Amino acid sequence: MKAIIPVAGIGSRLKPHTQTQPKSLIPVAGKPILGHIMDNLVSAGITEFVFVIGYLGDKIEHYLTENYKEYKLNFVIQTIGKGIGHAIWLTKEHINQEEPIFIVLGDTIFEADLSHVFKQEKSVLGVKKVEDPRSFGVAELDSEGMIKKLVEKPNIPHSNLALVGLYFIRETAILFECLQYNIENQIRHQNEFHLTDALECMVHKGISIGTFQVSTWFDCGKRDIILQTNKTLLKRLEKQSYSELVAQGNIIVPPVFIAKNAKIENSIIGPDVSIGEEAHIERSIVKNSIIGPSATLLNVIIENSLIGNDALLTGAVHSLNIGDSAEINL
Repeated sequence: MKAIIPVAGIGSRLKPHTQTQPKSLIPVAGKPILGHIMDNLVSAGITEFVFVIGYLGDKIEHYLTENYKEYKLNFVIQTIGKGIGHAIWLTKEHINQEEPIFIVLGDTIFEADLSHVFKQEKSVLGVKKVEDPRSFGVAELDSEGMIKKLVEKPNIPHSNLALVGLYFIRETAILFECLQYNIENQIRHQNEFHLTDALECMVHKGISIGTFQVSTWFDCGKRDIILQTNKTLLKRLEKQSYSELVAQGNIIVPPVFIAKNAKIENSIIGPDVSIGEEAHIERSIVKNSIIGPSATLLNVIIENSLIGNDALLTGAVHSLNIGDSAEINL
């Protein structure tokens, strides 16, 4: 079985970070979003992958070939703005349509029992109840718990079961048949070919599709969600000792992840902070933030921040002698 991972999106909701790096390579709790996805899939026994790349795709290809070179990696190029359905359709030359496939969206960090999922005798889609499903594909179930209807980003949802970007498909040939039909007949929503529409086509053809519950899911398309994901995952990391940094005059408030070659001087780090390779932080206070590789922070206090690779952020050092009843606003 192969996994298909579309990572061709431009990540417009995460600009300016995605102007220079793909969304899937933004670091969370010590590794890129795509690294978390790959580690989950490899742990479940998947060794063959097809990636749909586009915008800044060379960086994704470089990351994967450097870090997962022992696995079979295939790359397909998609131009911008044609949708996930079109992205999956492009992989047809790399897929044996007589075998099941597993599709994972490239901005989805998840926790699920994939070994149980892959034993299912029917196609199943990952779902999770959400408060406002209008921004997601939505599954409506019949009385037996099977999918009776799928709607992409409904204005008036009739279900709160959101599709979380995990799709185990046994009837691969029929999925590609539906994708082909939608593309040939220009069946689009929001001007894109959606995977949800192809899955709805499968339901209309009489294919039984079930669901499986996903215990943890982060749709990492916005800064606030990425920071929350970082905060959650940091708590699950194996505790590390930063005694050497403390001995050098820093205060470390767990949970944090600090790359081994990051340089920290006279600073307070944490809680809920990830610091990338070769970052330099001096005389600063950092809370609930992600600091990208090779970023530099000097004399700053930041919180709830996402600092990109190679960024430079400097503040001011003040020496004050303030008398009684003074009011200073710096």
